[in-house]
Amino acid sequence: MTVDIAQSNARSVATIYNSAVAAFAIAAAWEIGALDELYRERALDTADFAERNDLDVLATTGLFRAMASVGLVRRESTHITPLPRFDVMYRNKSFFHWLGRGSAELFQQIPRVLRNENRHDDYYRRDPAAIAFACREIDEVTYAPTFWNAVENLDFGFTRVADLGCGSGGRLMDVLRRFPGATGIGVDIAAPSLDVARKEAAEAGLADRTEFVRGDVLGLEPHAGFAEVELVTCFMMGHDFWPREQCVATLRRLREVFPAARRLLIGDATRTAIPDTELPVFTLGFELGHDLMGTFLPTIEDWESVFEEGGWRLIRTNRIEMTVGEVIFELA
Repeated sequence: MTVDIAQSNARSVATIYNSAVAAFAIAAAWEIGALDELYRERALDTADFAERNDLDVLATTGLFRAMASVGLVRRESTHITPLPRFDVMYRNKSFFHWLGRGSAELFQQIPRVLRNENRHDDYYRRDPAAIAFACREIDEVTYAPTFWNAVENLDFGFTRVADLGCGSGGRLMDVLRRFPGATGIGVDIAAPSLDVARKEAAEAGLADRTEFVRGDVLGLEPHAGFAEVELVTCFMMGHDFWPREQCVATLRRLREVFPAARRLLIGDATRTAIPDTELPVFTLGFELGHDLMGTFLPTIEDWESVFEEGGWRLIRTNRIEMTVGEVIFELA
């Protein structure tokens, strides 16, 4: 009995280790297109895929060996077929990319980041382009249905929209596709993300209806493109407004630099109270990651307490709360 328990414990620990490797493999396999092909075709030969995409065969196969070790796929040499839980993982692939590609260096440096002597200035790094890549799909999985319902039920028409923390510009371009009479401006602090946004806007035929500017939303300077904006959106970065005093100041600043704004939609994660043993995918990584970065995660109640002081009126709180306490606030 003792031997059986020891073997079971050893297997459990191996699963923890192999799951960590598999998480990185999932992020990489999505980025190279292998996950999409396997999901679509329900079979993948890694040797053939590697040859078609000029990849190393052994390393490409290794990605799926890692996934096989945790029961996501079945592997017979280079032939891969999905197992039932593969589709659940596939729906959550952007969360793995956020962790394994966008935030990898932050988690790698945890021992250094924990030390108070190091927690000043720019004491951590993440990959903003990878974060933007992941967040586009995270948005589709979590916020998009509620967001579109809010936009399509506005009690006014708009011809000018601004997206704050726009990343690679996906949301802004989606709005312009649905509202062909509108133009838009995207604001982000990360130059690499803006480069991607400009490129994708041009490829989508939206270059003449979009403008992307580099700016810090926490201290946004006036810009000619802001003057006529009627709708302002800000998703997955509102927690950066905090702590409270800074959040109030940022909200007031947004009211000043967007004088014609009739609605501000803030969609973001909030601090959860999920039991440690019941955490869904993403929650733990997101909350620990932001704790490491020294970023305060407000509760929904924290948010609702600052709007009036910040110069905005709360019209509606849309609770989504799928993984990280997601919510969309509609402000006027």
